[in-house]
Amino acid sequence: MKIAVAGGTGTVGRLVVERARAMGHDAVVLSRAAGVDLRDRATVDRALTGVDAVVDAASVGTMDAVTSTEFFQAASGTLLDAAASAGVGHAVLLSIVGIDRNPHGYYAGKVLQEQMFEDSTVPWSILRATQFHEFAGQVAAQARLGPLQLAPRARVRPVAAAEVAARVIDLAVAGAQGRVSDLAGPREERLDRMIRTWVRRSGSRRPVIPVSIPGAQMRGMREGLALPGAGATIAGPTFEEWLSARG
Repeated sequence: MKIAVAGGTGTVGRLVVERARAMGHDAVVLSRAAGVDLRDRATVDRALTGVDAVVDAASVGTMDAVTSTEFFQAASGTLLDAAASAGVGHAVLLSIVGIDRNPHGYYAGKVLQEQMFEDSTVPWSILRATQFHEFAGQVAAQARLGPLQLAPRARVRPVAAAEVAARVIDLAVAGAQGRVSDLAGPREERLDRMIRTWVRRSGSRRPVIPVSIPGAQMRGMREGLALPGAGATIAGPTFEEWLSARG
């Protein structure tokens, strides 16, 4: 099976590519690093030649609703149009738990993206996952202020990116299922505590300062709007177990 992975060099996307290849599939990476700009229809058309399924795990580094919306409208719009023209049989979207309850900032773009998939003529599946365990390190790297390590407050129920990738590739192979059950980790965590643990495990002794980031999206996350409901699929390990396994 030939599977194209948009965002195939990202946190989950690269794991989707690795898993697909380990299972014997032909995985095509759609990313700028691989010479494919998702907003360039001609390059996407060429990349989708002979593709059976498309996975959209692309992302953009922003907390701004306008920037996020513009990116997903252009990138996912081009991808879906090209997939329809190429006769791709299945499009899988990796989305985020709770975006409909908290449609602000970056999540505003994800809400639009989901609607685009649902409106597409390409048969689709949408998987919403919670934040990844890797999220703590990503936020920590972006939230340093001089000698201080800022740690945004939020309620999360993180899941390992490898578990998300496994679920995504299983969906891609199985065929279109619409909106599937959310995927979440086994335990609720506080993001600021995750960041503190991450920083200390890395050997840094810099002061870690919990902060409440302004804006509707982060306020919603502090209120628990990014947590899964009762029907979610739960996958381990916990954050502590995952971190310990990294050595």
